[in-house]
Amino acid sequence: MPWRAFSRGLAIHLVPPNFHLSPHTREHLTARKMEVRHTAPERTQLTEQDLAASEVIIALKDGEHRPMIRSMFPDWEKRVVFWDVGDQPEVKPDDGLPAIEKQVMGLIEELSGVNPAAARWGRAA
Repeated sequence: MPWRAFSRGLAIHLVPPNFHLSPHTREHLTARKMEVRHTAPERTQLTEQDLAASEVIIALKDGEHRPMIRSMFPDWEKRVVFWDVGDQPEVKPDDGLPAIEKQVMGLIEELSGVNPAAARWGRAA
């Protein structure tokens, strides 16, 4: 697929400086034989340049992330696709990570043309 995904944070200043990748996420990736090298080497704050360089912008939790996007990047709110995947402590990792995986798999289907809704992402199916 001609797509590349990257992750950015909206409030990385709220996370302890030595914290990078959740051990739950690391275990989830390892169980699926996905190498951790595919994750970012460090936490990175979302910027306007990141948004401008993106064709698809996804935020995991509508109720949590929409107000942050609206506050930090108000001109971009309508371009963001808000999923409804909760995070700890609201949702346990054993529930949250599979929910993210399901959303990602659906997105891959759309982007690859398996699902006709792919056209909404700006590329023909």
